[in-house]
Amino acid sequence: VQLQASGGGLVQAGGSLRLSCTASGGTFSAYSMGWFRQAPGKEREFVAAVSWSGSTTHYADTVEGRFTVSRDNAENTGYLQMDSLKPEDTAVYYCAADRVDLGRRPVATDFIYWGQGTLVTVSS
Repeated sequence: VQLQASGGGLVQAGGSLRLSCTASGGTFSAYSMGWFRQAPGKEREFVAAVSWSGSTTHYADTVEGRFTVSRDNAENTGYLQMDSLKPEDTAVYYCAADRVDLGRRPVATDFIYWGQGTLVTVSS
């Protein structure tokens, strides 16, 4: 499975962005999808995840209530809607996919397939 993340950019604090992750070369609908981010000098961290059906979601405490993860299996695309953005949300955002049981909050090592990352910069 190849993943292509897009939608990053520069936005002012309080603004919104929607990231997309388009899959090809595999059965996207069979995989859970995760979003992770990595800020300069920091480790990659979990942001959000959605199950293959869209019925189960997880969020990091830092984005709960501001970000919404979703997917459209017919379009082989996942989304991360980011609202009320803060400067501390600045990072490279990565999407990931794999057959992950979302009975718990996933970690990066649960996922085999990764997109290339898209940069989100939030100015104060």
